[in-house]
Amino acid sequence: MRHRYNSCVSCLGEQLHTASSQVQELALCMLMKFIQLEGRFPLESAIWKDGYRFPRHLLKLVIDGLLQEEKDCSAVILRFQEFLEYDDIRYYTMSVVIERIAQVYQNNKETLPSIFLNNVFGLLSSINMPQDDKLSNFLVAQKEKVDEWKPAKLMEHKKIFERVWMGFLKHKLSVSLYKKVLLILHESILPHMTKPTLMIDFLTVAYDVGGAISLLALNGLFILIHQHNLEYPDFYKKLYSLLDPSVFHVKYRARFFHLANLFLSSTHLPVYLVAAFAKRLSRLSLTAPPQCLIMIIPFICNLIRRHPACRPLIHRPSAEADLASDPFIMEEKDPAKSCALESSLWELEALQNHYYPNVLRAANVISRALSTQESDISELLELSAYELFEKEMKKKFNTVPLEFEPVEGLLGKKHDITAEHFSLL
Repeated sequence: MRHRYNSCVSCLGEQLHTASSQVQELALCMLMKFIQLEGRFPLESAIWKDGYRFPRHLLKLVIDGLLQEEKDCSAVILRFQEFLEYDDIRYYTMSVVIERIAQVYQNNKETLPSIFLNNVFGLLSSINMPQDDKLSNFLVAQKEKVDEWKPAKLMEHKKIFERVWMGFLKHKLSVSLYKKVLLILHESILPHMTKPTLMIDFLTVAYDVGGAISLLALNGLFILIHQHNLEYPDFYKKLYSLLDPSVFHVKYRARFFHLANLFLSSTHLPVYLVAAFAKRLSRLSLTAPPQCLIMIIPFICNLIRRHPACRPLIHRPSAEADLASDPFIMEEKDPAKSCALESSLWELEALQNHYYPNVLRAANVISRALSTQESDISELLELSAYELFEKEMKKKFNTVPLEFEPVEGLLGKKHDITAEHFSLL
């Protein structure tokens, strides 16, 4: 009977590697049922006294089938997600994943296949860490001393969670996988680590990469700076360099400006730094699309409201005489050397001639005395061109101004000879 049972388990393990996702899901559910029953009716006695019985070898067979090296297993991983709600399955899954990564790393001579890394990320990202200190939702019920069992302790879950993520992130990731990790890092990973500061190196390296990866790393760095006292000497210099024309067209634009607004909200920032950000945004606004301008102009005005020492930027008449002699150096990466305080925000005055009425009205704010109350830009961050178009289409006009020449005669031209002999009835 034992031999037949082991043969059945081996066959089910092989079915996890078949092409049919339906067969894979059936094999998965059957093996998970075996885990539950074998934990309840163990085939072998505990190795040590009061030892906790969990059929770890069966779970390892399942995880090996989920984390294949040459096949995308996202469909089966999605089905396995329902079992991760059990505290013991979640704990031992993370433990087995650590071993699986080390095994594949050794077999592939220190390089991990991209498909395997995607499977690992799909499995790890589907883990929802518990919030309560007391864990009692187990697939394999333990009869005694459950409180001393590691899967029953939240701190043990956090430790193994931290180990598995650190073990995964130390390997070279593709750009797309890099972005996926950074997207969930601040919400799904950092809050559940025992030592979030271990992510400092990963985030600082990502922040120095540039482009969209730097934008996505801002979330994690924000948490480490504000909650864990991370010191990053050139943080604002790097943030300043991220402001280029492409920032208005990336998918993560709303997230970037939301965080930039938080980072620049402190009233203790140097005046030259705030002025550099305001001036650079003003210069970029000359080529920005309307949906971004509606958000950028209040953003700049809020910076000036927080730092009254920057008001000369909108009240300096000398720069109006010769705009070509603007002292601001757009190409300078260091905000301290950009000469922004010596310039003016003449770009906002230029936007008062914009073709879109809402942008024109927003730019007219600088022609009046700025109020002390900041504008709320939260609703403007995710504004799209489609929404602007739809809004304009719904407007109703009673009169429409037109400029045209009334038709005269047969050909419609004024003072034409045909107009003398033919007319339209």
